[in-house]
Amino acid sequence: MRSRYCGYAVGALDHVFRTWHPRTRPDEIEATPGLTWLGLTIVATDAGGPDDTEGVVEFRARYSTAAGPGELHERSSFTRRAGRWVYVDGDIDR
Repeated sequence: MRSRYCGYAVGALDHVFRTWHPRTRPDEIEATPGLTWLGLTIVATDAGGPDDTEGVVEFRARYSTAAGPGELHERSSFTRRAGRWVYVDGDIDR
């Protein structure tokens, strides 16, 4: 989760793409112009330990745009694929 946030924050979208499950990822990922990521807080985790094959991470990510500051609150699902964690999907709290 943290590495994906960092990928978005520094524009390493190839990393974000590689850590997204091929079944659910889009064909391409584009940066959002004018969006700056400011910080990540992990709220809770469910499973996702060394012996698990699936896990859920609830997080809040702060950002800034020309329209002002904002926050993304999501519960993300991950699965282990070939020994590595990959993002499957998420539910965004609106």
